Amino acid sequence: MSQTKRAWKLQEFVAHGNNVNCVALSKKSGRVIVTGGEDRKVNLWIVGKPNCLMSLCGHTTPVESVRFGHEEEMVVAGSMSGALKVWDLEQAKIMRTLTGHTSSIKSLDFHPYGDYCTSGSLDCNVKLWDIRKKGCIYTYRGHKNGVNCVRFSPDGKWIASAGEDSVVKIWDITAGKILTDLTYHQGPVNIVEFHPNELLLASGSSDRTVKFWDLENFNMVSTTDGDSTPVRNILFHPDGTCLFSGTKDLLKVYSWEPSRCCDSIPVNWGEVADIAIGQNQLIGSSFSQTNVSTFVVDLKRVQPFGGIPHQEVGSNFSSKNIDEVFTDLSISNSSVSEGLKNSRNKFITERPPTQSSRQASVPKEDFEEPTQDKEEQDNDSFEIANPEDYREIFRPKSRLTHSPSRPVEPFQPPPDDGMFQTKRNVSSPRNINRQLSSERKCSTERKSTPLRKSQSSKSVSDDGDMEPVRQPAPTRTNKATTKPNSKPVVKPVSKPSPRQPEEDKSGISPEDFLPKGGVEIGYSQTGKVPSENEAFSTLSSGHDAMAKVLAHRSKNLQIVRAMWTSGNTKTAVDSAISMKDPSVIVDLLNVLNLKSGLWSLDLCSCLLPQVQDLMDSKYDSYVTAACEALKIMLRNFGPVIKSNLTAPPSQGVDISREERYRKCRQCYENLSVIRSKVAKRMGAPGKVGQLLREIQILMASID
Repeated sequence: MSQTKRAWKLQEFVAHGNNVNCVALSKKSGRVIVTGGEDRKVNLWIVGKPNCLMSLCGHTTPVESVRFGHEEEMVVAGSMSGALKVWDLEQAKIMRTLTGHTSSIKSLDFHPYGDYCTSGSLDCNVKLWDIRKKGCIYTYRGHKNGVNCVRFSPDGKWIASAGEDSVVKIWDITAGKILTDLTYHQGPVNIVEFHPNELLLASGSSDRTVKFWDLENFNMVSTTDGDSTPVRNILFHPDGTCLFSGTKDLLKVYSWEPSRCCDSIPVNWGEVADIAIGQNQLIGSSFSQTNVSTFVVDLKRVQPFGGIPHQEVGSNFSSKNIDEVFTDLSISNSSVSEGLKNSRNKFITERPPTQSSRQASVPKEDFEEPTQDKEEQDNDSFEIANPEDYREIFRPKSRLTHSPSRPVEPFQPPPDDGMFQTKRNVSSPRNINRQLSSERKCSTERKSTPLRKSQSSKSVSDDGDMEPVRQPAPTRTNKATTKPNSKPVVKPVSKPSPRQPEEDKSGISPEDFLPKGGVEIGYSQTGKVPSENEAFSTLSSGHDAMAKVLAHRSKNLQIVRAMWTSGNTKTAVDSAISMKDPSVIVDLLNVLNLKSGLWSLDLCSCLLPQVQDLMDSKYDSYVTAACEALKIMLRNFGPVIKSNLTAPPSQGVDISREERYRKCRQCYENLSVIRSKVAKRMGAPGKVGQLLREIQILMASID
């Protein structure tokens, strides 16, 4: 019960006609959400309402990244082609179309003063854009792989970028150069966030840790213990007291000096896409295929703001020491806050007095005037689906200053689970048997007293959990045996409604899990009701076979691991290939994808035939692992393969060069076959389709 009140699912709605690629919440209020999808549209929604507020059109390729302005007055969206579009939500028009990136845009952010924005792309570049003059004014180059996240510092003087190369880079905007590399992460860095006041930076990575960095000396302050899944999103509390970290189905609250987990809240949001804070509540959003879901966490019930910390497995809080726990937490948090105030300088966040000084401080390295043809301009449109809500949110200045504003109320938690316990219990085997017994009793009474049968049937329906899926089969009672005075009562029994296709709202019917032979809506032809053991034996019939498969897979992985730890990576890879087990190859690729530095031309020539086979797999996870490996191979070795194949022949005998040429030729032939497969499946929906389209672009490096 307490967990339900601490965090709950607010809504789920269909956001696009095709798969959703990105979601962003407004940071100012947390009450507006923007989504981008494969249908090339940018849609805006009010959190908690199911109807689309407005739809922004104009992109010619799928939208990959979206971001609100700091005052919720603008939205910027980046597409797979590398183009950005900026919309003015107050004037209901498109402001700018910016071009310059050569690949998909993964992250966007607005300058604190609103005149600039920055973007990070799969082309490994970070660009700074002038929104007023419609062009790129600087390009920051240095990442060796795609850029996952970019953020402006609160004073607007720095940009932090996080990349797939496991590095966080800090760029000085005024000097136009890099300040430092933060390199302690062991996996791709997914997210970075500046502290709202102090010279502190936090970064979350696929290595399942959050690291805190001092921006005065660029040293690591602390790091968290490894989570069970990669860190997808982080956010500092507006007053800077703690950091929220979002992983798969979990929200954690951290302090950093020293590093400590203050609280852990289970939230069933899957891979969280964005989080924001408003009205003492944390709002989280995630997406799956065409749907977007929003979740709420009540911060008044979360430490260090209130409530009881979540008890991890093995923890032991007794009733008599709860006060001691709160006392320790309050002392610890106050000491941490005081220590931070006294030890670390703060950002100067006052806006410069004039626009001329601000503009002059930015170097003009490569000002690019974007090209936008008439056809693209004609595609830009701004559809407002809900004018009343639009005026309320984006045009508040049009109202009189003394007009009373509508108070923003926090989201209310759903009713207690007990209200829905009856319906949920329909799917449990014990309730199935209880219901089957009840219906068997009704079947016996039907033969003797139709009137009692009707009353019994009504009582079952009144319980609220049997009626949708538990209508009895048509009775065989002869109408001639029914008394005239009881005919109106017996009518529902003699003419029952036939089986309806509708089921419980959960979409699950207990009959789906019971033996099919002779069972129809709880009645067997022999009159025998399946026991609980029989039901469970049916459910677990495939368990032994699956356990053997997993045990065999574990044994193979242990063999590969033993060879890997001995230091011979090539031998471990050859051993995995000889096992002819695709699941082992996929596990091996997932490890290599996290450690891109382990790849070599030797490994490429060995693994490309296996990747070629995985591309035909029916499992998306296999195809995804193969595509990620292909991206690394093409980025790191595509130019090498091309240069070796096109180089003129050498004079004399060069064995090493001939061996290298042989491997490059082998890689080229495998890549050519894979290229034809990618071309056939480029229209696939979702993440797989996106990866295939990226690979098709990268294949140009070997032409």
